[in-house]
Amino acid sequence: MKLERLLTMIMILINRKKVTAQELAEVFNVSVRTIYRDIETLSCAGVPVISQQGVHGGISLIDGYRVDKQILTKDELTSLTIAIKSALTTYEDSHAEAVLEKLTSIADDHVKQSMDHLFIDLSPWGPNILFKEHITILKSAIENRHCVSFTYSTTHGELTRRVVEPHTLVQKGKTWYLYGYCTLRMDFRLFKLARIKNLMQEDLHYERREINLSELPWGKEWYQPENVVDLVISFDMAVTTLVEESFGVEFVDHKQAKINISIPEDEWLYGFLLSFGNRIKVIEPPHIRDILQKRAQEIVQLYKNPDNS
Repeated sequence: MKLERLLTMIMILINRKKVTAQELAEVFNVSVRTIYRDIETLSCAGVPVISQQGVHGGISLIDGYRVDKQILTKDELTSLTIAIKSALTTYEDSHAEAVLEKLTSIADDHVKQSMDHLFIDLSPWGPNILFKEHITILKSAIENRHCVSFTYSTTHGELTRRVVEPHTLVQKGKTWYLYGYCTLRMDFRLFKLARIKNLMQEDLHYERREINLSELPWGKEWYQPENVVDLVISFDMAVTTLVEESFGVEFVDHKQAKINISIPEDEWLYGFLLSFGNRIKVIEPPHIRDILQKRAQEIVQLYKNPDNS
């Protein structure tokens, strides 16, 4: 632990040029006295650390102290930094933050500017405190091979208490999932994080089961042939951009203002189609039209009710 702190401290000093002992103490959650002992250790090890007193003082490295930058090319360094920054938008990881600090410290001005050319924010819109907390808990449970327990809500609102062996965090489209072995169902399941409540990491350990992530096992569960429906949809040209974003430009026939797409049929699909209001119209198949018509009528009746409660 101390070795990791010392290495990270060197990278911080390379990157920031000068930092106070109090700032370092807050970063590592240790006392200022511990920081000064670490500085003495670095000096004894031959690292040229200097400490200056006064208002503009602080801890720094002698000018000219450098580390080898040839481990990664500039493009590799930029790509790796962008990836870590993106990951840190969804969960807290002190190790990833330390690596980011080290990578930034060995980057020249050109690379640092390139790092700002692309930023991928994987977190949802709005406050995301609970979302980050769940991601952090699940990541820790996966790394330490601890089971997790939570209350899970199905699409029909049914609540069940689950104990799961967490294997993989999955981002599919704009949604995050947990892929793990459910002890209730005695099989692997894909759990939508938005439906998980009262998440807890348990003391119960598990042996990781063999899975082949290259085959995307969660894709098989979702896209079963018997659940897929072939949709033909007409749309208002005024929402062409929205349609392209939502369905994919490759499925849009701009000349006929139609969408042709094969997609699993479930509760999510009905709600998704209804969210477009009167901007789209399902042409095929007939049973989807009937379902949407019935639900639209129920919505109308709901708002016709004079009771505003």
